[in-house]
Amino acid sequence: MNSSVELLPVTVAWRDRASSFALPAASLAVAALVLVAWQYLPPALGVPKYIIPRFSDLVTEMGRMWRSENLLRHFVSTATMSVLGFILGSLFGAACGYALGLSPLWEKILSPYILALQIAPKVAFAPLFIMWFGYNAWPKLIVTVLVVFFPILVNVLQSMRTIDRDLVNLARAYSMRRSVIFWKVLFPASMPNLMAGLRIGATLAVIGITVGELVGGETGLGYLITFGEGQANTAMVFDAIALLTLIGIVMYRAVAAIEHRVLHYIPRGVQ
Repeated sequence: MNSSVELLPVTVAWRDRASSFALPAASLAVAALVLVAWQYLPPALGVPKYIIPRFSDLVTEMGRMWRSENLLRHFVSTATMSVLGFILGSLFGAACGYALGLSPLWEKILSPYILALQIAPKVAFAPLFIMWFGYNAWPKLIVTVLVVFFPILVNVLQSMRTIDRDLVNLARAYSMRRSVIFWKVLFPASMPNLMAGLRIGATLAVIGITVGELVGGETGLGYLITFGEGQANTAMVFDAIALLTLIGIVMYRAVAAIEHRVLHYIPRGVQ
């Protein structure tokens, strides 16, 4: 009986270790299967390269873009503006969310205008910003900030509405100042919602910067998509989309790592 009890933790440990290796292996197997199908299935079905290029064509085109199209400059431009727009949009959205959460009156006054601005398509603002600021970095940066702003604002505002009022009343009973109540009670309680908004904003930042570059950019991966479309170079478009996806994944993973570090005290569900 005792030996079986002693073996139980070892069995669980081996099962967890096997699971940790099995999941990445399964993901790699799926990726390999997709790439093989991408390489051989379109030619077998008679699909021309200008419709769906083979995976090897994408690799070849990526090398050509690196040598001839200054790919590194476009990639760095998009990545930098995505991160900058994400940071500015996050700060702006969080600040407005906390300010409106602390002032229900102003929330009721401004909520119709905030809703209207959220409903308005951000793509439609890009040409307007180009007419105002010209063909430079400002239009795509402002579009990115607007795209990131709203999910963070909504998440923070929702957290401020649902905070346990008993905690706030208890803090007031101890004669805490409003600033102390905010930093000791309200802000920590809103962190899960804030981090959820940041994860959403990290993915939307890439969309915002791409919209700005598609409409009026002269550098960046969005510009390469437009250029490749004009040249009927489908492989270039696919490569630019893949690099945009890579930027979004890295930003999302970075925010998720920060969230795991900041919210380490919250118990995780059983996987």
